[in-house]
Amino acid sequence: MEEQKKTPRWINGIEPTKELLSANGTQILEIECREQPARLRELITAYSEDSEIRQQLQRFRFLAEKRGPIFFIGMGASYCSAISGSTQLQTHGKLSFAIDAGEWLHYGRPVWNEGALSVLLTTSGESAELVELFRQDDSKPLGLICNNSASTCWNLAKNRLPILAGPEYGNATKTYTNSTAAAIILASEMLGRSWQQDAEQALEVFSTSLDPIFAMREDLRTFSRGAANIEIIGRGAAYGGAIMSALCIREMSGFRAAPHTGAGFKHGPNLDVDSTHVSIIFALGRAANLGVKLAAECNRKGGRVVLVSEEDREATDLLFPVKIGAVPEPWEGITSLLVPQALTLAMIEKTGCRLPPRFQYGVMEQ
Repeated sequence: MEEQKKTPRWINGIEPTKELLSANGTQILEIECREQPARLRELITAYSEDSEIRQQLQRFRFLAEKRGPIFFIGMGASYCSAISGSTQLQTHGKLSFAIDAGEWLHYGRPVWNEGALSVLLTTSGESAELVELFRQDDSKPLGLICNNSASTCWNLAKNRLPILAGPEYGNATKTYTNSTAAAIILASEMLGRSWQQDAEQALEVFSTSLDPIFAMREDLRTFSRGAANIEIIGRGAAYGGAIMSALCIREMSGFRAAPHTGAGFKHGPNLDVDSTHVSIIFALGRAANLGVKLAAECNRKGGRVVLVSEEDREATDLLFPVKIGAVPEPWEGITSLLVPQALTLAMIEKTGCRLPPRFQYGVMEQ
């Protein structure tokens, strides 16, 4: 008896074009990076104008009025997006935490009911940990930010918001950008704060910065050549950007990269900075001066620094400055990604892409 063929589980339920199916990982990364501004614009417009999404946002705001903190829960890139959402709430006086879903599943259950609302973030909507969190107890106040409206999590969720990034086949680029924006917008709605002007400003900076920064990617690679490792440092929402940046570099190129908060870097990794060391420091947001100070300290020890800031700075043999326009907090969680994305693309153009494109969902296991 002939074995029955399984129906392909295409990402987001959409069969890719023949051109995409034949593309390699390097080509996919550049395509999806360059899609980011357009996808971000679509999300901002939808969250401003779509009546169903507006109703969901009002529902989330009602749930957030209860006593207790707001939990943003995700893994990988989704956890990075969660940091921007919780940062927005904390900055404006609402207790909030970004939490790793795998840790929360096994260690957070006894205190889950202490929260007013838990917002789960997942691109696929099929991650085993997130699915299990939804199935554990449907009486808890839960919300979802998801890119797959055909997924298990989407079907289980009563309160849900779309990421609207379209299918993504490589490293998290446009899904990270859009889920971060969705988390910031949701947090702003919970606070009763206007967000449209801030979002438009962030979109303008992101859109106008992408091409110039990607045009310098080979210079970034040359500056970083010979590094024993790359460490990415950020604070606030840009710490989420730092984690996402390290994931992008490691997943796509296989090169060792690690994220840190500014304070975390000072209390340990800063001790071994030398000529083999390259840091990418996001000197953005309210603690930007501390990033500049840390860059100078790394340079004094002979370490090289790619310094991403809002000001013009003079380049040296040890300092590669990249100016990017100022955005309102916490939107630097999005704009900080452009430099590491450009560096990653240059690296894999030179050495090849380690992560092949993924066009179908595989088995999701803990």
